[in-house]
Amino acid sequence: MHDGTTADDLTAQRARRELVKRGLFLTWLTLLYNVGEAGLSLTASVMAGSVALMAFGVDSTIEMLASVAALWRLYSDADHARREHSERVALRIIGFSFLALAAYVGYQSLRVLWQAAAPEESMLGIAVAAAAVIVMPILARAKTRVALGMRSGALHAEAQQTMLCTYLSAILLGGLVLNATLGWWWADPLAALAMVPIIAREGWDAFRGRQCACCSG
Repeated sequence: MHDGTTADDLTAQRARRELVKRGLFLTWLTLLYNVGEAGLSLTASVMAGSVALMAFGVDSTIEMLASVAALWRLYSDADHARREHSERVALRIIGFSFLALAAYVGYQSLRVLWQAAAPEESMLGIAVAAAAVIVMPILARAKTRVALGMRSGALHAEAQQTMLCTYLSAILLGGLVLNATLGWWWADPLAALAMVPIIAREGWDAFRGRQCACCSG
């Protein structure tokens, strides 16, 4: 090539552009899904008085912030200088979103346990949680493959947040089912409280800029 670009370089550039396109599609899909999930979860939480559903709805809202940060990172990929800057900033934004969620969920869970406020059963909440258990791991695995291909810690953290939603959904589903079938009202805030250490650890690692070894370098 006249400008020093080899055929291998061009192939690598095309492959990266394909990864970016796939990442954009998956991140937009995650964002739109979370819009619907947040709306339904918050509606169900108001109807049932469920702190776990409220926490899940807020989690979906915070995940939107992480998705927006990931979109910015992806749209900046073509410019190497902007890529490095957006990588660092997006990783910190995603980390902060985890930490904010952990603080909110912890406060609300302890408040409800202290007040012994029993939620009503929520079939809508159970349906939302069950859907997330199915959908989120599919999105998370696909986004992880993109993040590893691009060697992006920020995108990997955002994919981890999507996978975290799977765990939160399973915990939420368990709490809602126990409340609906056995009347164990305390299962709801305890389910929410069980989310806190998982969320906080992921957030702290991301906020400090820690990446998995496969994404560094």
